[in-house]
Amino acid sequence: MQENEEQLEQRYCRWVDEHQGLIFRVVHASENLPEDKNDLFQEILLQLWRSMPSFEGRCKETTWMYRVALNTARAWRRSEKRRRERKEEIAIFTSLHGNDGEPNPLLESLYEAIREMPKAEGSLLLLHLDGLSYQDIADVLGVSEGCVGVRLSRARKQLAEKMKGQANEL
Repeated sequence: MQENEEQLEQRYCRWVDEHQGLIFRVVHASENLPEDKNDLFQEILLQLWRSMPSFEGRCKETTWMYRVALNTARAWRRSEKRRRERKEEIAIFTSLHGNDGEPNPLLESLYEAIREMPKAEGSLLLLHLDGLSYQDIADVLGVSEGCVGVRLSRARKQLAEKMKGQANEL
């Protein structure tokens, strides 16, 4: 028998009240920073709510909740790692600007090398340096996410070749 929205909400609230400890354990085992723990906790709660209609009762509720929480935590860590790497890349390029706001010669060389590249590769690199995800870049350029990865890898190699000799300064 299909649950109505109210019954589903009641079951969700009951499960979260009764088993929030298992969610906390997954969160604490997955993240270290308080703000990341908070965000992951919220993400797990959201995933549990979205997944509730698919629970068929073939396993214990706690088993199912652990599965959802652990899968959400794994996906979270992968996406957080990518976000942190993008932030670090942006910080590196931002730090290339002097205190007076004027770009330094190395940054100008980087932009020059990007300008010399074919437009498609240059655009791809700029979107990547701006911190866009592969999916966002794919949406902007109208290509698949896999295509973005392949083309970005090639564009990075081209850029590295153009920047040879200055790469040690980066």
